[in-house]
Formats: sequence, structure tokens, C-alpha cells
Amino acid sequence: MTVAQQRAWDERWPELGRAVAALEPGPLDFDAWFGRTAPVTLEIGSGMGETTSQLAAAEPERNYVAVEVYEAGLGQLMLRADRLDVTNLRLLHGDAVILLNAHVEPESLAGVRIYFPDPWPKKRHHKRRLVQPEFVALVASRLKPGGTVHMATDWEHYAEQMLAVCSAEPLLRNRFADEPGGWAPRPDWRPVTKFENRARDEGRISRDLVFERIG
Repeated sequence: MTVAQQRAWDERWPELGRAVAALEPGPLDFDAWFGRTAPVTLEIGSGMGETTSQLAAAEPERNYVAVEVYEAGLGQLMLRADRLDVTNLRLLHGDAVILLNAHVEPESLAGVRIYFPDPWPKKRHHKRRLVQPEFVALVASRLKPGGTVHMATDWEHYAEQMLAVCSAEPLLRNRFADEPGGWAPRPDWRPVTKFENRARDEGRISRDLVFERIG
């Protein structure tokens, strides 16, 4: 971590963050943590926080939670959030699957966002990709009816895998099934990051998917 990222950990983490491994057994009380009742959006894999900080700032009416495994990324996210005077953001350090399984109640999330997860491009590594049937079933079970899971990737094969896996999940329906290919139009509100611009420069097209919890 940089000096600034470490300072953010030292000064801001006690208020803004918790380690998944250190959470008490049972569901995490988001209302108590935020000090208010509001719809909860969970972003899985916030990276260096470029998108996360802007989205949280743009949606003050939501309780925005980011879970990430890399300490440096969380440190940078805290720095970015402070620059934008974000107050509706909380951070979790650790495994999103453990968080969802052990600490998030069924039908409690208004939305889940997964932007540009590690594509594991080599075929022998595809089994390591996050978006698999068991994971999608878990995410769907934690969404409120009408809640959404929004994904984006610049790797064509991974996008097709996401589409197939989510389409096969009985608790989800594609909000944009009538659009060409079933892809969601790229929303203007999702910031274009340096990462996405680099993918574009390298000839990779970013694709969005939005699935809604039914029932």
C-alpha cells in the first residue's frame, strides 16, 4: 500500500470498514451500521474504488456496501470517498461468497453489482471465474423481489457465460431480454474507468447485463 492508502486504513477503516472473517455469526445489521434504514446495494469486487466512490456519491439515498479482497484497493476507495464527501458507504474486506452465505439475509438486498471481475481468460482457469451457477443462485436468493444484479465485463466469452448462467437461474429474469443479444444498454450513470478505456483501446467491447429477482 502507498503511504496515503495506509493512512486511510489507520484513520478511516475503524469507522467505515469491517473484516468479513471478524464478523459475528449471523446476519450483518446494515441499518445499525449505517445508522439509518435505506435500500442496500452490494458491490462485489470494488477494485481501486474508481467506480464505487462515484456511484455511492451519486446515490445518497442508498446504503452502499463494497466487498473487496485487496487491502490497497480498499485504502484507495476510502481516499476517493473522502474526496467526494461520501457518507453512505461501508467497506468489507474478505470473501464475498462467505459474506453472502453467512452474513446476508435472504431477500434483503436491493441490488448487487459486479463490474469487470477477473476474467481468468485461459480456458483451464475458467472454473475460477466468480460468475458460476452456484454463485448466481446465492446472489439471487439474497435479492429482494424486484432487486437487480448488474454485471459488466469486457471479455466476450465471460459475458456469454454470465448471460447463460443468469438466464438459467429460475429466480432471475433478464430485464433486457428483448434487446439484441439480451445485453443491457450501457447505462450513462456507470462511470467509464481507465480500465474500461484500456479495454476499448485494445479492441474489447464492454457488455452490461441486468437481471431482476422474480417472485
